[in-house]
Amino acid sequence: MNTFSFAPATRETARARIALQGPGGSGKTKTGLRFAEKFANGGAIGVIDTERGSALKYAPVPGRPDLGGHEFMHLPMAFCSPENLIAAVRAAEEARIAVLFVDSWSHFWAGKGGLLARVEEESKKSSNRGGKFTAWAPVNDLEQDMLDALLNFPGHVIVSMRTKNDYSMEGKNVTKVGVKTVQREGSEYEFDVVIDMIEGTGTVTKTRYEPLYNASVHHPGEDFAEVILEQLGQGVDPVQAITDELVADTLTYPRALELHARAKARNLLAADLLHPKTGKPGKLGALIEEYGVALRTQPTAPAPAPEPTQTGPAPYSASDAVAAEGAIGPNQQPASEAVTAPQSRKIFATLAGLGFDNSDRERRLRAISLIVGRQVPTQNDLTFGEAAVVIETLDGFTGDDAADRFREHLNKLLDAAREPAHA
Repeated sequence: MNTFSFAPATRETARARIALQGPGGSGKTKTGLRFAEKFANGGAIGVIDTERGSALKYAPVPGRPDLGGHEFMHLPMAFCSPENLIAAVRAAEEARIAVLFVDSWSHFWAGKGGLLARVEEESKKSSNRGGKFTAWAPVNDLEQDMLDALLNFPGHVIVSMRTKNDYSMEGKNVTKVGVKTVQREGSEYEFDVVIDMIEGTGTVTKTRYEPLYNASVHHPGEDFAEVILEQLGQGVDPVQAITDELVADTLTYPRALELHARAKARNLLAADLLHPKTGKPGKLGALIEEYGVALRTQPTAPAPAPEPTQTGPAPYSASDAVAAEGAIGPNQQPASEAVTAPQSRKIFATLAGLGFDNSDRERRLRAISLIVGRQVPTQNDLTFGEAAVVIETLDGFTGDDAADRFREHLNKLLDAAREPAHA
């Protein structure tokens, strides 16, 4: 009998799946490259170019840094068969590409060698007696293989899709009814975020992340990509996060036990890794045990008393907000840990309820920075405790005038921050 086990769901290893659709010249390629640079975070970007080298227009010019440009690995493709895309995705995996950009995915539907061409080819085979109707069966299998390869790619994926005018005909009357994507109907549901591009303006028309819904940005780029990353939880590797805590000087034996429990709950004890000191391959569970056993035999030194200061009591901090709830239990986390995905979603949703446009990243981060009392470069830079303080503060504003009272509160915090400190 097969046995199955469930583990807590998180977004820690989520990767972006973005579709940009629009007519020619609407800004799909430029937007895709700007997103890719942010998603890659210094890693390699791979572009599968079916548009006769159009992506090369955005590459750097040797010796002319003043002209700008985006650095990426380029793979031109003229014959857009599903087999070729599958092979290209595998090549991207082997090359450790961080972000794969397919520009454009429409050619694998309606281009040379694409799925429509394959249906035509299958329908003309002597063994096929059902015409195009039965020709779709093997082509559907190819399409699924192509989708599996693309969407299972371990890095971020961006695709562009062309759109064309769509018409309806009643009798002799032809009426324009909107635009139609050059791809199989419903293909947009394979992606987490679908952005319609019109003359450089991107509007989110489909998303799994509520704060992004209906967001509209002129020339979307790094800032908007940052918003998407925040919804993904920045793709933190849970194995690496635990390893980082193990090698920290502040690790204690009780904390090692908590890390073991967390790894076990997420079925990570058997996860492969390289030993942080020796570089030898091993398992996460064995590494936690090694560090825990080493600490168990060490006497615990008392914490040093805080040095007296001349400025009075320390200000109330985010750490205090968590520490006041007592010792860490099964459902608690120390203030030093990073903001969690549920906390981040709660902050997004509550700010939206207070009249904030979450696509205005600068304004959102300015409000969060005022609440926690320090400059916050990105929402994922918050600690667990700071996020708890932000949520507690935001939840305090309810009622019809909540948005106005919250703005007044931010103004007071801003005035206080501008006041010179007194010795």
